[in-house]
Amino acid sequence: MTVTTTTHLNFRGTARQALEFYGTVFAADVSIATYADFGMPAEAPGSDRLVFGQVVNAEGFRLLAYDVPGADDADSVAGTTRRENGVTLTDRTFFQSLQAGSLDELRGYWDALADGADIVEPLAASAWSAGFGMLTDRFGVTWVLDVRAA
Repeated sequence: MTVTTTTHLNFRGTARQALEFYGTVFAADVSIATYADFGMPAEAPGSDRLVFGQVVNAEGFRLLAYDVPGADDADSVAGTTRRENGVTLTDRTFFQSLQAGSLDELRGYWDALADGADIVEPLAASAWSAGFGMLTDRFGVTWVLDVRAA
C-alpha cells in the first residue's frame, strides 16, 4: 500500500493570495476552484472564495487550501509561537515542516517565506542541522525549516 499525506490549510478569505504566494516561493503550479465554480450563485456572498486550491511543483511539493465558508473575518491563526532558551513554546496545533538537501536550497525558501513574516528563530546552524529556522509567514502559517540530516 502507498500512503501520502498533504497539508490542507484553512483560511478565512485569503486562500487565493496564500496559494499564489506559495506558488511563487516553490516555483509551483497553482490550481484553484471557487464556490461559484461548484455551483454557488455568483451573486452570493463568498462565491469568489476558494472551495479548493492546491500548489504542486515538479520536486514533489504539494499543499492544499481553501476558504472556510461564511468566515468573513480577517485571517487569524489561533495561538502563538516563540523560542526561549533553545526551546519552542507554542499553543498552536501544527507547524508546517520544510526540509531541503542543502543550506543554499533552504536559504532560498527561507528568504522567500520570510517576506512579511514574523521570525520565530533566525535561520542558522544548529546541533542537528546545517541550517534550522522558524517563522510565521504573512498568512499565519508557522514553518519549521531545516537542512535534512545526511
